[in-house]
Amino acid sequence: MTLQISATAPEHAAALLDLPWHIPLEQWPQECLVNLPRGISRHVVRFAHAGGEVLAVKEVGEWAAVREYGLLRDLDRLAVPAVDPVAVVTGRLGEGGVPLEPALITRHLKGSLPYRSMFETTMRPSTVNRLLDALAVLLVRLHLVGFAWGDCSLSNTLFRRDAGEYAAYLVDAETGQLQRELSSGQRAYDIELVRVNIAGELMDLEAAGSLHPSVDPVKFGAEIVQRYGDLWHELTRESVYPAGKRHYIDRRIRRLNELGFDVAEMQIQRSSAGDTVSFLPKVVDAGHHQRQLLRLTGLDAEENQARRLLNDLETWMATQKDFAPGDPRGARAEVLAHRWVREVFRTTVRAVPQDVRGRMDAAQIYHELLEHRWYLSEQAQRDVGLDAAVEDYVTNVLPRQRQ
Repeated sequence: MTLQISATAPEHAAALLDLPWHIPLEQWPQECLVNLPRGISRHVVRFAHAGGEVLAVKEVGEWAAVREYGLLRDLDRLAVPAVDPVAVVTGRLGEGGVPLEPALITRHLKGSLPYRSMFETTMRPSTVNRLLDALAVLLVRLHLVGFAWGDCSLSNTLFRRDAGEYAAYLVDAETGQLQRELSSGQRAYDIELVRVNIAGELMDLEAAGSLHPSVDPVKFGAEIVQRYGDLWHELTRESVYPAGKRHYIDRRIRRLNELGFDVAEMQIQRSSAGDTVSFLPKVVDAGHHQRQLLRLTGLDAEENQARRLLNDLETWMATQKDFAPGDPRGARAEVLAHRWVREVFRTTVRAVPQDVRGRMDAAQIYHELLEHRWYLSEQAQRDVGLDAAVEDYVTNVLPRQRQ
């Protein structure tokens, strides 16, 4: 039996050769280890230096190591938040030629913490809620790509701070399955499992005196199920509205934001008769809207601005008679996007006098006009249009902002 390292890149394999694979992981010398917080694991896990990086090394059976390595690579390809796979090491021999367990190696997620480390100082209930919200978001994203986790819990998740909220990352895919689409039963299994696991993990913290006295473990376990259900419903249901009720689309987007999904794009399609518009939201990675907007229109905006502009662009395109998704005879999206910039975006922004809008950039002005249009449309219970929104904004809103 010879040592074999299957790595995602050649430089990883070369650097990994310097680690003491002939020694059981539990006995590795301190000089090659990194002292970082570790979560609870049924396997031996250590953090080690290799090639200028910090890696997480887990001893596990060969079949499980190779399988989890492949699943993590699949999740990386699908852009799902999970730890990065680096390598699988097999053929390890200890003293006297005794076989040692293979190892799965992943890249340490910088700035992340296991949940127990985060509870070293008692967390307020609102903070615990945000932590569980992040886990619910992760579970939804996994299910959307067809990944059944099979062991979803706080222990198998890493958390990073994200602008006042938390981002959750899958750290253990050993029990997972990736399919084209999950059945309702597979999703229900994961949901029930996460409810029971979270209640149990919070009870452990409660017994150790690390849980805020107002946090009820059973109640919080049930609340993540409700949170998941709300998110799944909003992200997977298709809505059909009359073509003239464009402000209904804005109202749906606002509902997504209320549920915590800042990163949503819309798939919009006009019916053959032209009397209805159907659309479906999709979760995307941070920065997607900036790149998409720049590619389609040449406009460079902040992420939130870009998302808002793209939503308006897609809604506008769905109303154009020469736009037929998937039909080569219809106008290409890039052509329509540039027409939108020329006929809608620039015309609208120029309607707001430069000396009145001050230092606000064009994307921010357009965003505020869309917000004002939504507000007026909600009041009137119909789409008031951009022209009316611009006139009211310049007359009644901007003067108050300058006071």
